[in-house]
This record gives sequence, structure tokens and C-alpha cells, in this order.
Amino acid sequence: MKNIECEIRSFITKNQYDSLIRKLKKEARFLGEDEQTTYYFDCEQDLRIQKNSKFSKIWLKKGEIHDENREEIEVRTDKNDFEKLEHIFLALGYKIEIKWFRKRHSFKWGGTSVAVDFTKGYGYIIELEKMTTEKQKTKALAYLRDKLSELKIPLTPKEEFNKKYLYYKKNWRKLIK
Repeated sequence: MKNIECEIRSFITKNQYDSLIRKLKKEARFLGEDEQTTYYFDCEQDLRIQKNSKFSKIWLKKGEIHDENREEIEVRTDKNDFEKLEHIFLALGYKIEIKWFRKRHSFKWGGTSVAVDFTKGYGYIIELEKMTTEKQKTKALAYLRDKLSELKIPLTPKEEFNKKYLYYKKNWRKLIK
């Protein structure tokens, strides 16, 4: 079963963001543009809910945030269920730890899912993802690094993402205004 998400990401500039969208619209299959609202909950696991233009979902990512590979479990619901999902988790005693507001451009580039994002208060990011098996994760990550290199985008170190994430986590309420 392909339940391991292999993912690499890099911070990019506004110019790179615009350029990548133009390039990928020519060279890849454009899957669409989306506005996403995501809430992270304060619990031991990486538990989230999200609303986008097509559906809402609950999802759990095992492991640590910004790991290049980890198990992912996702349950989709009707897009109008987002508030109900929020109420369920709040009633269970979870608190919303962070809110994210993102504009995403999605592409399929060969066997790779590519997202070119702008997240309010956080910045511009490119994310390459491939779902795989535990056995194939090393090969999948090497493939993703090659694809990122092909786009001439350097891989942002995990430490830089962690630092920016912690800053956003502490300051998101001010940053999204």
C-alpha cells in the first residue's frame, strides 16, 4: 500500500513563484488553483483539518513535521463539513494551534505531484510529493530531489523550515492580518 508520503520543499521568491507557475503550465498537467484553510491541533500527533474548493478533510501525518517521509492517513468529507469537523475536535478537548491560509497551484509533472504555494504570513514554497511504500521511500526521495534540481531550485534545509515554522506558530495571529 502506498501510504508513505515522500515530500521535499523549498522556499522560493515571488519571481520564482510566478516563473514556476508559467513553466509548469507549459510542461506539466495543470490540476488547478485552490484556496485552502488548514487548522493544526495541539496534540501529540500531527492532526489537521482542511477546507478547500472541492472538499474538507481530516488528516494525520505520523512522524515529525518537515520529515521527508512519513505515513499519512486522510479522510475526505463534504466541503461544507469543515465547521462540523472543527466543532468535533474542539468538543474532544483539542485546541487550534495554528491556522494556515494558502493559495495553491497544483500540477502533475511525470510521476510527481507539484504544488506552488503562497501561504499568508509564511511565504512562497514549492513542494514536490510522491506517495510510495516504506520499501521504496529512499528511491522516491532521490527522484524528487532530481526533479527539484531540474527546476533549478535549491532544496531548503529542514532546519530553515523548522525555524520559520516555529516563528509562524508563535506569531501567526499577527502575521495573517
